[in-house]
Amino acid sequence: MIKAILIFNNHGKPRLSKFYQRYSEDTQQQIIRETFHLVSKRDENVCNFLEGGLLIGGSDNKLIYRHYATLYFVFCVDSSESELGILDLIQVFVETLDKCFENVCELDLIFHVDKVHNILAEMVMGGMVLETNMNEIVTQIDAQNKLEKSETFIFQSPRQDRYHHRYLQQSPEGRILIADPLQSIEHSLKT
Repeated sequence: MIKAILIFNNHGKPRLSKFYQRYSEDTQQQIIRETFHLVSKRDENVCNFLEGGLLIGGSDNKLIYRHYATLYFVFCVDSSESELGILDLIQVFVETLDKCFENVCELDLIFHVDKVHNILAEMVMGGMVLETNMNEIVTQIDAQNKLEKSETFIFQSPRQDRYHHRYLQQSPEGRILIADPLQSIEHSLKT
């Protein structure tokens, strides 16, 4: 089972943290710091698996990570998960982010955190892997985006319709009257 998914930059600033096991906020912050120190001090030539820190469960758990450019992608898992399977999942996650954001960067994770969480939710839920097919994940995310756009249009439509029901009238004094079912506004016509 996946216990947590953490993304942080080279300076240890968390860019995404998703915990699938209940921890207090202070403990979560300590786990992020401890995980960063464990992962960041490792040489680039060593394998991408190591025993979990004391706060995340010690030797019963593993940290599996990948370092891309300025970001560390770390999955904290228990001993039942396959290291190579999780490495593949990280690769699919990064490729999906890259496809959804068209050349993803750290700023995309900061400014579109809701979309990143949606992508992650398509892949992992409750600590269990749901989907590893990138095309299926992207299809679902595109469907969510279309739904959001249609909801935005629906919510804007009544306000727009209100303005379409207005009509113009000219008074005998040369003023233009804008009649609205909700409100009547009088404007002077400048000639």
